[in-house]
Amino acid sequence: MTSPGLLRGCLLATLSATLVAAAAVTPAQAEHRPASAAAVTFSDTFDGPAGSGVDSAKWQLETGDNVNNHERQYYTPGTDNAKLDGQGHLVIEARRENPGNYRCWYGTCEYTSARLNTSGKFTATYGHVEARMKIPRGQGIWPAFWMLGQDIGEVGWPNSGEIDVMENVGFEPSTVHGTLHGPGYSGSGGIGAGYTLPNGEAFADAFHTFAVDWAPDKITWSVDGTAYQTRTPADLNGNEWVFDKPFFLILNLAVGGYWPGDPDGSTTFPQQLVVDEVKVSTSGG
Repeated sequence: MTSPGLLRGCLLATLSATLVAAAAVTPAQAEHRPASAAAVTFSDTFDGPAGSGVDSAKWQLETGDNVNNHERQYYTPGTDNAKLDGQGHLVIEARRENPGNYRCWYGTCEYTSARLNTSGKFTATYGHVEARMKIPRGQGIWPAFWMLGQDIGEVGWPNSGEIDVMENVGFEPSTVHGTLHGPGYSGSGGIGAGYTLPNGEAFADAFHTFAVDWAPDKITWSVDGTAYQTRTPADLNGNEWVFDKPFFLILNLAVGGYWPGDPDGSTTFPQQLVVDEVKVSTSGG
């Protein structure tokens, strides 16, 4: 991996050269210089008939349980828990049921839900990554939009790196979290911050856009266009920055786990993560 200091030096040298060149441009010339536009590299607006599945050219569904986080749900295949609503949305639904008699790490599964990813179909290295979604609510409910390094099969987690664009745990209805995980800063030691809506508003009440702007040695998180944190290698306490390589996208709705805790008597089902759009674009000039 390129030394961060060396890379920053190269970027500063390039910037200096660019500023010198720009200073020699007359106002008339500047007027006619076209700005570089952001190019969309991935987009899904989830258009299709109600009840149909996601585009298999873009997404695959993961199945099974997750003992690592002690989540309670079983992720099902097909359209059992993830399907289009016919109005331009993907609906991922968590239910308190087990019609397939699925087995989980703790015995007979109590809940079903869905998890989708783009591994082997789409990866990004840098750019603007966003999802417009309306998240669910309730104790023990854990929706997420995140990314994993495509090399996870070779190097394992957390060496693969993980970029959590948005996570919410149901006991914090007004707050979402953005986090980095990597070697030496994973799990509860992840590097991140939360963003809280004003006036006690809940994220489940409306659609919001969750995004990261990702560049070499720099990732910035935002909600509805408002940036709330930026992370660089300087934040990792000397640990390795593993975010200069291809990552794939993940959408999921978990139930229970170490962080959110399990559902209780106040939790109602079904709960839905409603996704309006997922988009990845290059950074505009």
